[in-house]
Amino acid sequence: MSRRKKKRRSRAWGFLWFQLVVLGLIIAAVGVYYGSGFGSKVSRLKNEAQYLVDNSTKETFRTDETGVAYDSDGKVISTLKRDKDVRYLTYDEIPVEVRQAIVSIEDKKFYEHHGVDFKAIMRAAVSLVKHNGEIKQGGSTITMQLARNVFLTQKRTWQRKIEEIFISLALEKKYSKHQILEFYLNNVYFGNGYYGIEAASQGYFRKDAVDLDTSQVAFLCGLPNAPNRYDPRKNLPAALKRRDRVLLNMKEDSILSQSEYQDAVNEEIKIKKEKGYYHNYMETFVYYCATRALMDTDGFEFQYDFSSKAERKAYQARYKQEYQKWYNKLFTGGYRIYTSLDRKKQDELQKSINDGLASFTEKSGKKIYKTQGAGVCIDNQTGAVVAIVGGRSQNLTGYTLNRAFQSYRQPGSSIKPLVVYTPALENGYTPNTMVDDHKFEGGPSNAGDSYHGKITMREAVERSLNTVAWQIFDKLTPKVGISYLYKMDFSNIVQSDETLAASLGGLTNGVSPLEMAKAYATIENDGAYRDPSCVTRITTSDGTKVWENDHKESVVYSQDSARQMTDILQGVFTSGWGTGRSLKLGNMPCAGKTGTTNDYKDGWFCGYTPYYTTAIWVGNDTPVRIYGLQGASYPGHIWQSFMLKVIKDEKEKSKSFPKPVKVTGEIREDISDDDADKAEKELEEKKKQEEQQNQAASNNQNNTTNTTNGTTNGTDNSNTGNTDNTGGDSGNTGNSDNKNNSGNKGDGSTGGDESGSDEPETPPVDERDDDE
Repeated sequence: MSRRKKKRRSRAWGFLWFQLVVLGLIIAAVGVYYGSGFGSKVSRLKNEAQYLVDNSTKETFRTDETGVAYDSDGKVISTLKRDKDVRYLTYDEIPVEVRQAIVSIEDKKFYEHHGVDFKAIMRAAVSLVKHNGEIKQGGSTITMQLARNVFLTQKRTWQRKIEEIFISLALEKKYSKHQILEFYLNNVYFGNGYYGIEAASQGYFRKDAVDLDTSQVAFLCGLPNAPNRYDPRKNLPAALKRRDRVLLNMKEDSILSQSEYQDAVNEEIKIKKEKGYYHNYMETFVYYCATRALMDTDGFEFQYDFSSKAERKAYQARYKQEYQKWYNKLFTGGYRIYTSLDRKKQDELQKSINDGLASFTEKSGKKIYKTQGAGVCIDNQTGAVVAIVGGRSQNLTGYTLNRAFQSYRQPGSSIKPLVVYTPALENGYTPNTMVDDHKFEGGPSNAGDSYHGKITMREAVERSLNTVAWQIFDKLTPKVGISYLYKMDFSNIVQSDETLAASLGGLTNGVSPLEMAKAYATIENDGAYRDPSCVTRITTSDGTKVWENDHKESVVYSQDSARQMTDILQGVFTSGWGTGRSLKLGNMPCAGKTGTTNDYKDGWFCGYTPYYTTAIWVGNDTPVRIYGLQGASYPGHIWQSFMLKVIKDEKEKSKSFPKPVKVTGEIREDISDDDADKAEKELEEKKKQEEQQNQAASNNQNNTTNTTNGTTNGTDNSNTGNTDNTGGDSGNTGNSDNKNNSGNKGDGSTGGDESGSDEPETPPVDERDDDE
């Protein structure tokens, strides 16, 4: 046998042995695979992967999405998100340069492979060995990263890697490349809580992704590779180096020319500071209104009147559960929330409250001002809130108490038009019905302990006389009077409020400024109640309507009763004894009512023009006596300051309140318009004569008496124990007769009213004229 033949036979045997060894290894591997149970594990992972992909839809890739709330001008009020900031863009909305850059740096073979690039995995393995374990080259495709981000965890195990491969292969069979790239660019993490290119663009540059330039695109597309390592807010040099790498790849892939590449590299990158975590008064109210709107779309039935404590308790438990569910959904559903909130009016209301309470500088242990104020302004045309302030401005982070709708306090005499006088007009009384103001056993006292005998109901309201309100409420019955609050969705009214003390504001839990504003807006709106939500509509991120405010009305008071009440409440400003006579708004017609509680703990002013209704509250979070606080003092002046700013745009088109259909005198039957006008003029003339006589008497007294109590603000003589401390007249309008406080509830502030001097500078005194 020749040497050549022996060599050939040796090669053949060598090849045979090689094949046998390989076969043996394969058999051994198969044996290990099945014998160890590894095969069953892999099979299970494959089945799980297939199940996940089969049951996925396009919505699977947008489960958490950041929402946005807008003010009345379409400017952003708030972004609604949890830990993840996700703002979804469709494939066509994603800039072409973003799509090119991410493919260039993350997965050059994206359009060629079927979910897994096995060559890339091998190259990554070789690179890992070559560089002593340092990762220089990734092996995961865009599809594999998507599978990991959406379906799996970031934990590094062989099981996760195997399932990731199976999911990727299945995804490529079900979805197109465009869809996969869209899903990826909306779910990939860019650091600092930003998921997706739009969230990253807004977070780092405060601009839409479509407005990014080339350098900014490359900068962002370099972050997903290692979000912590390239965190722009902690390691900007590393992020810039990564950007340059992305730009170089784009140039090498002929996406950029040399000049474009150089310009982008030379561009300075400026990162915006992260917004502070602070939810202001506008935001917290938007969240509240939007959550309730979503509950409404789900069919939740809101309830305010209950037959028993057990029924109320069961409802509150159900409400709390549903509210929390939809509140959570609000921050992950990607909703677009459009509101009626007017940023200019919001700023003006905040400034009025800040300036009005600037003299109160004492703070609590938590550095929060002790003396606080809150206010709500409603647009009378729509019934929607346009401004809401829940406290004085302070540099606070996190959530802050929004006293405008989250705090409940005793309303004092400001409750009278709602539960006493407008209901009285509904039940046969007229503004000129004669009533008897006198002291009687078991009844309340008036401020200053002064009484006026036989007077009209109109004058009793203007003077805010407690005795008259008490008597009328007694005749109506507390049950009837309180029923009107239920009709206007007051949320903390209970059966135990059906007592005579409620006529002066003595309630178990109290009311919020929002509730008072919507109730007075109901009177202005001819007695028709509208929910004061600030939300006008809610849509999904793609514009699909979810909820829309139809401003539905429900009748609480008759039109004529409401108009008569408005006519009476104008006298609070215009009569010589009106408690708000120093709070006029120039020539703009206005109607309103003061309110002060026992010992001057809470002060209110609620009033309206034909255009806006505003309610103001002043007090401490923990009720304490506040020097000089009365409805016409700090609350009244805040109201006046704000309303004067608000009506600037309305002065040119100033209009009067609609007149009542029926005569406002003693005659109760319908009469002709001519007779009604005649009767109105006669009553007005009589009123002027009375005011002139009172003024003459006052001048004579001033000429003969040296008085130190010369302020002319009206006093709300309806005090069952009204005496708080933050402003108001220098006289004591509080009731010192504590036996009349039997109806006090909650913090013990029954209500009633006060004097209303402009700027209280001296401590209360006991002697007062009837109208002080």
